[in-house]
Amino acid sequence: MIENILKKILGDKKEWRTMEARAKALPRDYQIVYDEIKKYMFRFAGGDGMDMVDLLRDLIGLFETSAADGKRALEVTGDDVAAFCDELLRNAHTYTEDWHHKTNENVHKRLAREDSDQ
Repeated sequence: MIENILKKILGDKKEWRTMEARAKALPRDYQIVYDEIKKYMFRFAGGDGMDMVDLLRDLIGLFETSAADGKRALEVTGDDVAAFCDELLRNAHTYTEDWHHKTNENVHKRLAREDSDQ
């Protein structure tokens, strides 16, 4: 059991370092955009944050391909980088999603209690 946990933690760190090295190898405009996207997205990370890591890994791949094609970073994301991030986050597990579900769950539980008390 502990071995599995250690393998996951160490594997995740190694994967993160590899991703960050790939990001640092990108052209400077991509590095800047990637860093800002990363900051933006981790504000919304839910659970263990692995959904964000998966998104960022895919994003680095997109950036690497686009840079190799000679595109500038904003040609990929558009000028509204936050909107680009919001689109990426649509399929990620976020805290706002957690809050959404928790709020609905709490409302229904409380209403059910009210109904049963009457």
